[in-house]
Amino acid sequence: MRILVVEDEQRLAARIAEGLRDQGMAVDVSHDGDDALAKVEVNGAYDVLVLDRDLPGRSGDEVCQELTGRPDAPMILMLTALAGTDDRVDGLTLGADDYLGKPFSFAELTLRIQALGRRGHRGRSQPIVLTRGDLSMDTLRRTVHRAGRPITLTAKEFAVLQILLAADGAVLSHEQLLERAWDEHADPFTNTVRVTVNRLRRKLGSPDLVETLVGAGYRIVP
Repeated sequence: MRILVVEDEQRLAARIAEGLRDQGMAVDVSHDGDDALAKVEVNGAYDVLVLDRDLPGRSGDEVCQELTGRPDAPMILMLTALAGTDDRVDGLTLGADDYLGKPFSFAELTLRIQALGRRGHRGRSQPIVLTRGDLSMDTLRRTVHRAGRPITLTAKEFAVLQILLAADGAVLSHEQLLERAWDEHADPFTNTVRVTVNRLRRKLGSPDLVETLVGAGYRIVP
């Protein structure tokens, strides 16, 4: 899952980003509304926007209004000190998909982001448990089993496997996986996708579930 955290308090933004990365999410950070919209235009692959309302430049409200209605818009979670009932109503009316007041529990923030991610872009929902043959992934508990055997994955391996399973047999290119599972600082010429997929393949065991299509990308075997 790829997240954009839009928060003008830089230390808070860094703490949120670090915590979400520990959960295997790819996280970019922006500190003002104009930069946030620019990142959405350039990167275009965010699943969830964690958005403060009180931002320099264009406000969070303006960012929300700008994105609402786009077919490829990310889900929007407003994370703000404006936490009264009227504030929540205003934020949701502007088009936000969820609203969380500050101070907040990081565990609750993570669960809300995961829930929005499962809903997908504007309602295309994904199940909590993803399966393929004898492989089962619980995206909420972050566990993977094959033929009843638990498999321990790194955060990045888990993210790549989740993306491949959610694609339901569709082929995903190196660039698509890099875009979805890594942040904007990833080198587009890196071999990190290939290395991660190879590690994942070894851990999942045989018969091989991850297929490489030369010149095209990767998919979970139909």
